Amino acid sequence: MSIAGLLCYGLLGSSRFALVSPTSSSAVVLAATTMTMAEDNASLRLMLASGLVIMTGILFLLAAVTRMGNVTDFIAKPVLRGFTFGLAIVIIIKQSTAVLNISIQKENLFIFVLDVFRQFRSWNYNCLLTTVVALIFLALMEWLRRIKKGQFRNIPSGTLVIIFGILAGKLLDLPAYGVPNVGSIDMNLNNPVIPELTYPEWTQLLEIGVALVFILYAESYGSIRSFAMKHHDTISPNRDLFALGISNLVSGVFQGMPVGAGYSATAANEAYGARTRLAGIFALIILLTVLPYIEWIPIPVLAAIVISTMATTLTLSSFRLYFSWKIDRLLIVASVLAVLLLGVLQGLMIAIAINLLMMLRQNSKSTISVLGRLGQSHDFVSLSVFPEAQPVSGILILRPDQSMFFANADRILLQARETVSSSPLPIHTVILSLEQTTDLDATSVKALRDFFADMQKEGKKLILARLKNPVHEILQFTLGNQFPEVSLSRLSVERAVRLAHIKENPNKNVYSLYK
Repeated sequence: MSIAGLLCYGLLGSSRFALVSPTSSSAVVLAATTMTMAEDNASLRLMLASGLVIMTGILFLLAAVTRMGNVTDFIAKPVLRGFTFGLAIVIIIKQSTAVLNISIQKENLFIFVLDVFRQFRSWNYNCLLTTVVALIFLALMEWLRRIKKGQFRNIPSGTLVIIFGILAGKLLDLPAYGVPNVGSIDMNLNNPVIPELTYPEWTQLLEIGVALVFILYAESYGSIRSFAMKHHDTISPNRDLFALGISNLVSGVFQGMPVGAGYSATAANEAYGARTRLAGIFALIILLTVLPYIEWIPIPVLAAIVISTMATTLTLSSFRLYFSWKIDRLLIVASVLAVLLLGVLQGLMIAIAINLLMMLRQNSKSTISVLGRLGQSHDFVSLSVFPEAQPVSGILILRPDQSMFFANADRILLQARETVSSSPLPIHTVILSLEQTTDLDATSVKALRDFFADMQKEGKKLILARLKNPVHEILQFTLGNQFPEVSLSRLSVERAVRLAHIKENPNKNVYSLYK
């Protein structure tokens, strides 16, 4: 039921461009699931379909309640740029099956194209005629798009092309020449039902529902986020998860299809001037008003509109900034190839996996800098970067260059030990500046405990500076009693140096530390 997605997301969602409706990929999963579980039992297939959509809605709501949408912040923009670019290519090329009236189910786009040409013998006069019609209306779309840049910028090009297509289909009697129309659409509202299924059936639907949530959210998130970045809009992933959950829950109760924000529908909505989320609701009103005329639209005309809309998103200029960095180039190329070779869901998952692996690799690096005072200022900078900076007599100031966590804590503190032991000058105090670390796990705390013990054995005083509040609280709770001589502070490095001098010379005025 497309009404549920358009209405619920229009009221609850955060994107002003997203159009939430049934998607082809989720429809394939729904059909395969019900056919496998119910075979020829039509009534059971209907119940299973309704149950699967309801289960999908519940899983979306659980993800929203547990704020899983925040996880999407870890998906880099180059991944989304590459994903949407590859997805646009896939949508454009797969429109050929609608024009040629052939059926191919292949995720790998290169194999898909080969299969299109392998079915060359199935192409006939009708296929050539539908191709000509598609090319004519594609040219019309391009012409209207060009004149919209001038004084006709408010012209509704998509609507005009559909009207011309309907008129051409009726006046030239295109169906008689083998050019197919959309055909009749049944928009009857089913009675709300809660499927009566067995526990094993619900359990199986739960497993498939997890996969369906990934498919729908992969498409939806790619659509929502890409157009939000394009227009610098602010979106709320958790709110969108909730809106998608309600949309699928309502659709399932009314025995409808699973719904998501399809990229082609969202791109068309943006291309034709949508400005608010109410565009989807207005689209629903128009759909219900002109429904009898929609069945007259020729299929190649719709294909031409989709191709033209997707072509506007294939701009290489959006990659210019990211291609300046080697890692971003790799992410973009990997994202595009993953979508072309593996399909939408698997492609996005592989691209995200590469993104996360690179992030883990970057964070797991273990480098530590020795700091010195720059001139007469209070600035402490890396001695390797600023050779003119001077170390503080008797004090070794160390700063991990990455946030400490389980993957790098031992290596960072091992380097700190080696730096302390290899210092050419005598030192009485080690200052460890942890401004890069925002939180600590058990592995990091244990590594710090061992480091404290080593410094204690060597007779070195230890001060931890620039501690964030969570880090300060964790260390105060876990190590404060065991190592009371270690100063755990939120002080700047400058004040930590002054504290080190006071500890070395107790007769100094402690009050001066806070001036």
